Amino acid sequence: MSPTNRDRRAPCLIGVGRRTWRPQDCGPDGAPEPLDMWEEVARLADADTGHPGAIERVERVEVVYCQAWQYDDPGIRLAERLGADPRVASYSGIGGNVPQTIVSNAARDILRGDLDLALVVGGEALATKRRLSKEGRKPTWSFPPDERRPFPFDVPFHPGEVAHNIFEAWLTFALFENAHRAHLGTGLEEYRQSLGELLSPMTEVAAANPHAWFPTVRGAEEIIGPTEQNRMVGYPYSKLMTAIMDVDMAAAVLVASDATADSLGVPAERRVYLRGWGYAEDPPAVAQRADLWRSGAMEAASAAALAGAGCAVDDVAHFDLYSCFASSVEFALDALGLDPRVARSPEMGVAPERPITVTGGLAYHGGPGSNYLTHSLATMVETLRADPGAMGMVSGVGMHMNKHVFATYSTTPGPLVPPDDAVVAARGAMGQVPIVASFDGVARVATYSVIHGRDGAPESAALVCDVLPTGRDTDSAPGSGIGRCYARLDDPAALRGAETEELIGRTVQISNDGADRNTASL
Repeated sequence: MSPTNRDRRAPCLIGVGRRTWRPQDCGPDGAPEPLDMWEEVARLADADTGHPGAIERVERVEVVYCQAWQYDDPGIRLAERLGADPRVASYSGIGGNVPQTIVSNAARDILRGDLDLALVVGGEALATKRRLSKEGRKPTWSFPPDERRPFPFDVPFHPGEVAHNIFEAWLTFALFENAHRAHLGTGLEEYRQSLGELLSPMTEVAAANPHAWFPTVRGAEEIIGPTEQNRMVGYPYSKLMTAIMDVDMAAAVLVASDATADSLGVPAERRVYLRGWGYAEDPPAVAQRADLWRSGAMEAASAAALAGAGCAVDDVAHFDLYSCFASSVEFALDALGLDPRVARSPEMGVAPERPITVTGGLAYHGGPGSNYLTHSLATMVETLRADPGAMGMVSGVGMHMNKHVFATYSTTPGPLVPPDDAVVAARGAMGQVPIVASFDGVARVATYSVIHGRDGAPESAALVCDVLPTGRDTDSAPGSGIGRCYARLDDPAALRGAETEELIGRTVQISNDGADRNTASL
């Protein structure tokens, strides 16, 4: 039983479940359909409480958006499978921040006394769907809607991004990555080497994780490539540096008040308490952000998560920093004030001082759509149970490095005061730069990425440029322009040079084709 001085409304995670269906373990039709996956991991989470029976009592069923298949009413279909009668059965939007955001919202309601027990669950069968597509087949899964629903993209692209085909996450995160490198003043090759050293220890964690999609240890040189098997995608990212969504995996967590955990008979040692969280957003368009090398929203959200727990970052023993691409990790480390070297091992076999992942990360554990963070939460719960009293932190990144959530957890409860979202947002707000859709004239490169084709050859470069006023000294400080524009660079020699010599800070001549597409030349 809980001590009498414990907050009876304290939100805690009482049960977790996760499973990965690898191709070699599946039949000719691949993994089960997502609804079957959700049911299985929900029941695993129920069993994980140490006192099964919670699942039938859930008051809220929250299903994380599934890209592999559309159901007519996902939450209700799952509740029917579980024999539950929740007051609310919801289906989320998209984003890597979503699972923790759902848990945070449930925690607010638990603290208010409006909720006692919730289930958060998600799963993807994207690897199976891809496999069936290659075989000329389509899934024949259950309960499709009468009409196909549009993808719930809630952050529309800026027209300038549309005109210059800046859609893919590997491209937008690469733009941030190169801005980060230029801000540090690090050479191109030296910086790519540092990225390999950052990511290599994550593969060691994945190799030890029985649920990881790629349980393979890889050295820094193998990760950064490029090789025939590990082609460059968008400079500085090779294929082995990118998140993998085409996986078959699911995870679930049960969230309850401490009093409800008592009534369910959940042993105290199974409970992991939410100690603090924070959420904030950066401007949605890449070119809008005054500082392309950092995230003000990350700084504010992480500070709120630590303040809620009453601790400093040095008190956190275990991390799972969202790692769809290296830039999200670099930005998070900067936001937390952590020396990146604590997360890197200079050579294989040397463990970092504090690993930045307990799962292995999205490129090596696997990043199942919007549901990776549920796996992160499940793994963090298991990690903290094995290290009673320690503090853990998870983070999530939604859309194109736009939405940010951080949360702290511990087996030790403490007072939890929900953050004031408006205050956190204000603290994380960065200045916004106006975007100039069409431009002819001189501009300075603020960031860029060279885009490679499937054969590994460079095809073009996407540029974000500071527009310079007429007559302005081209040696003036970065960010001193009157706005920003997007542009494309197509010259083959310039593309080759952009991967060996720093392009950021150089002036370019921009010409517009009259249809809001800008072309740059050196």
